[in-house]
Amino acid sequence: MPSAEPLVEVQDHGKVVVLRLNRPAKLNALSTALEQALLDALRSPEAGSAGAIVFTGSDRAFSAGADTSELPEMTPERISAYYRGSGSLYEVVARLPQPTVAAVSGYCLGAGFELALACDIRVAGESAQFGLPEVGLGILPSSGGLTRLVRAVGPAIAKEIILLGERFSATEAHRLGLVREVVPAGEVVNVALERAGHLAGQPAMALAWTKAAIDAAAESSAGASLLIEQLAYAALNQSAGAPS
Repeated sequence: MPSAEPLVEVQDHGKVVVLRLNRPAKLNALSTALEQALLDALRSPEAGSAGAIVFTGSDRAFSAGADTSELPEMTPERISAYYRGSGSLYEVVARLPQPTVAAVSGYCLGAGFELALACDIRVAGESAQFGLPEVGLGILPSSGGLTRLVRAVGPAIAKEIILLGERFSATEAHRLGLVREVVPAGEVVNVALERAGHLAGQPAMALAWTKAAIDAAAESSAGASLLIEQLAYAALNQSAGAPS
């Protein structure tokens, strides 16, 4: 019998690695198996040595959300274990030392949107549709999406998006600052690769420390953030690749 298609395709593009979600029959719904496959791919030698990482899906769906068929089995004990296991994916992505780019086409809903929000930069095709429908299912976004959305657009707009649960277009996502640019549907991955390639050409340590400092700034007082900046600068100034 032929082997099953991998849930995640790892595609090497020199300094950039593309991780392509490959569950087309379920519109790339993020099951625990797919989340684990992404975690495994991120631990691969290709991803580990990459200068930047692109996450993408299919033309029809980046990801239509979590696999809701698994929800009835999620007791509080299993939910706790989930966040320690495959559910750690979203924070692992957010904390990667390499810059990450989400190349979004089609549906980008629920957990799929949360995965895109965990990336540093988002490029959207004209067909992209975003949304967080969890409240309508009696739950809420809980893989970092609620927190990241509030910090990206503020509590008022986050409430509109999360409480209403309505889908919105790539153009609206761009207006809100949630995506860097909107491009023709067939060009999403190529544009994301171009952006990721530029990032991968920057000094790796400067990228990693600057990413961490920006994330810390969003959670810190001005004084603490300034101190982090200065300490990071002092460390980077002594590293390879710093101006002499």
